[in-house]
Amino acid sequence: MSQFVSEAPKYTGERAMVAVAALVVAAGQGLRAGQPVPKQFAMWRGKPVVRHSVEALAAAGCLPILVVIPHGADAAAREALAGIAGVQFTTGGATRQESVRLGLEVLVTAAPDRVLIHDAARPLVPGEVVARLVQALERHSGAIPVLAVVDSIAHAEKAENGDIMGAPARREDLRRVQTPQAFRFEDILAAHREWDGGAAAGDDAQVAQAWGMEIAFVEGDEILHKLTYAADFALSQPLVRVGTGYDVHALEEGEELWLCGVRIAHTHGLSGHSDADVAIHALVDAMLGAVGAGDIGQHFPPSDPQWKGAASDRFLAHAGKLVAEAGYGLGNADVTIICEAPKIGPHREAMRARLAQVLGVDIAAISVKATTTEKLGFTGRREGIAAQAAVSLIRL
Repeated sequence: MSQFVSEAPKYTGERAMVAVAALVVAAGQGLRAGQPVPKQFAMWRGKPVVRHSVEALAAAGCLPILVVIPHGADAAAREALAGIAGVQFTTGGATRQESVRLGLEVLVTAAPDRVLIHDAARPLVPGEVVARLVQALERHSGAIPVLAVVDSIAHAEKAENGDIMGAPARREDLRRVQTPQAFRFEDILAAHREWDGGAAAGDDAQVAQAWGMEIAFVEGDEILHKLTYAADFALSQPLVRVGTGYDVHALEEGEELWLCGVRIAHTHGLSGHSDADVAIHALVDAMLGAVGAGDIGQHFPPSDPQWKGAASDRFLAHAGKLVAEAGYGLGNADVTIICEAPKIGPHREAMRARLAQVLGVDIAAISVKATTTEKLGFTGRREGIAAQAAVSLIRL
């Protein structure tokens, strides 16, 4: 079975062929990654894993791009690759080598000069690496991206209580091998057709070398990291997320004034369904926004009687819990209170301490400051108090 996800652009020329095709191997189950679907179809940085590399190879000018998928994964492949012109997919075999050979046989009809063979589990493909590989094929029948080994290397020897250190290995003689790997098409097709299948090859370069091809090294890139374990998907979340919040409450006589969890003696207090702590409300919205968890009204609707008169530090603690569940911790929070009165300076340190206490962070991560609107607008007329907040969250 093979079919196109979408129609490829039509090319004209002396021969109906393309210079560089790509074969993306996505036929495994990826069980070690701990995802609910095979890892190549799992979401990573907002897209299915396989889509990242296919888009990158398409942008580098590869055509056609053949994606080798597991049996019965047609619908998942079609959804993951929808809208990418010239992409074809076909069912793989029981082993990686068999999947590659089957894919190469499908590409025979396209008759490409060269082919890049790539593992779908390496989603990020720098165009510079592709260019180096293709250029190397001008002088060699095969080329692979590699990185130097920077750690000390030693052979492992079996012992009664587990592996022990054996003879050292010269790291200067070793390289870390990545994909995509580039070959002259007819050569790699012949190498796979003649592979006896008696032993598993680690990659296509080993198949090619066994057939007698000369394989050149080109500089790889750390960004070509292979997604293998569940932790690799956890690391797909950004290192830092930011959020902002803004809130306003009216001042009224007879109300208590709470700001940043601190009660302040004043002629007027803030009016609202809860204690109307406008500064905490802005901070809560900033934290919720940073993890994409909506806003304070969704979690604590003013129509719900249980929140009438509630202390806003309960809302802040809830936001902190959601941030932690998303895998983040507070980097810093910056709260600005906008009012003519009362003076915030005398209460600043108490406010910082209270916010830090509720969030379980060092006070150094909390900033509270104030400004006026030079007697302009509703805050200038002392009709209400506004607050805005900005937060940064750090991935744990």
